[in-house]
Amino acid sequence: MRKTTISLLTTVLLSACAPAAITDLPERREANLPRALPPMAMFATTQAQATARSNTEIARDFLSLSFEMESGRAIPVLSRFEGPVTVAVAPGAPQTLGRDLDQLLSRLRNEAGIDIRRVPTGATNAAITIETLPRSRMQRAVPQAACFVVPRVSSWAEFRQARRSPGMLDWTTLETRRQVAIFIPSDVSPQEVRDCLHEEIGQALGPLNDLYRLSDSVFNDDNFNAVLTGFDMLILRAYYDGALASGMTRDAVAARLPAILSRLNPSGNIAPTDGPGTPNRQWISAIEDALGARLSAPARIAAAERAVQIAVGQGWSDVRIGFSHFALGRLTLARDPTRSVRAFVTAGTYFRRIDPGSIQVAHVNMQLAAFALSAGDADQVLALVGDAMPAATRAENASLLATLLMMRAEALEMQGRMSEAAAVRLDSLGWARYGFGGEQAVRDRLTEVAALPPQS
Repeated sequence: MRKTTISLLTTVLLSACAPAAITDLPERREANLPRALPPMAMFATTQAQATARSNTEIARDFLSLSFEMESGRAIPVLSRFEGPVTVAVAPGAPQTLGRDLDQLLSRLRNEAGIDIRRVPTGATNAAITIETLPRSRMQRAVPQAACFVVPRVSSWAEFRQARRSPGMLDWTTLETRRQVAIFIPSDVSPQEVRDCLHEEIGQALGPLNDLYRLSDSVFNDDNFNAVLTGFDMLILRAYYDGALASGMTRDAVAARLPAILSRLNPSGNIAPTDGPGTPNRQWISAIEDALGARLSAPARIAAAERAVQIAVGQGWSDVRIGFSHFALGRLTLARDPTRSVRAFVTAGTYFRRIDPGSIQVAHVNMQLAAFALSAGDADQVLALVGDAMPAATRAENASLLATLLMMRAEALEMQGRMSEAAAVRLDSLGWARYGFGGEQAVRDRLTEVAALPPQS
């Protein structure tokens, strides 16, 4: 299967052309837009697959996640909630938030062993308070933040007041966590709300750092994983193990971690592989410049090129080198499609070496399927989409799943399999309602995908 997929990607590289512009769509494409959308599809509660890495590697990652901030600042002691953790949602939250929150809390109890439960809406004494507000209002205070978590406050009003008190919101000054607030946009898709819940509650409870080297974690700014993984749940279970306590130093935690992980994860008592060293700040800076919005398009491409050069120069073989090429592929897509495809193929090669069935590979396949669709090669589209679907489903990524299904529908239609195409397209719309949100956003994505095949 792996060799077949690589062959398909090579063919895409040779034959792909730029995606079609979304203008003057033929009537046939317009007719494919349904008058009414089906009900929203949502994922059922599941248990994540356990991590397969060694406990020695996991202990290294635990310490980096727990005793460093993303900026590189050291966190002097472990801080966590001591005792049961309560969660309250401020009034006005989107309807889907409650269901997704309940599923997440159930997983945290079952997989991480954390005593955590909801309290009535609007409760003022909860350990974790979740408040939603318009994205524009939120980003006026914290630009670029999709969502965020802060300590020592329980409301937006308290947060704004605390910003005037130096150190009040500084995680590095905490010894025990007693009260935190999570702020999430109210006007984004259900999936974006869900993703924020997972990352911010994960950080409210445990690690405050993100590491680009992690392929199987939400504690990674590459955003490939959107829901807490088996690795994340193990980290949180260790975080709240009885052998640890708030106020412990890094050395004290490091001394106890091997026994904790051996007990919690006996399958991890295997020899470690050679792992990456400390974070490379030059590479992180290059990636942040490439992904940010403050630079011009050519400058962002140049930053992605620097990230690739650093990753190659360091001899990395982890997800960072794959992500460097993926970022370059995204940034060159509109300006140099051939170069973009080369970058995606290279990214996919690295990602497959780490995990052939990963969510990273699924994202690469989606990008390459768009090129194959533009080239009119239905067989390639179906192969790429079929390879990506299991990972998109396991990762509970509805927007990716919906896009893949839309591409499958277009490929089936190109082969004259109209009834199959109609059924797949209808299935895609339920997931699109969760992944993209409002009806117009769903229709926009469907229209974009419908414009990709060569127009007859």
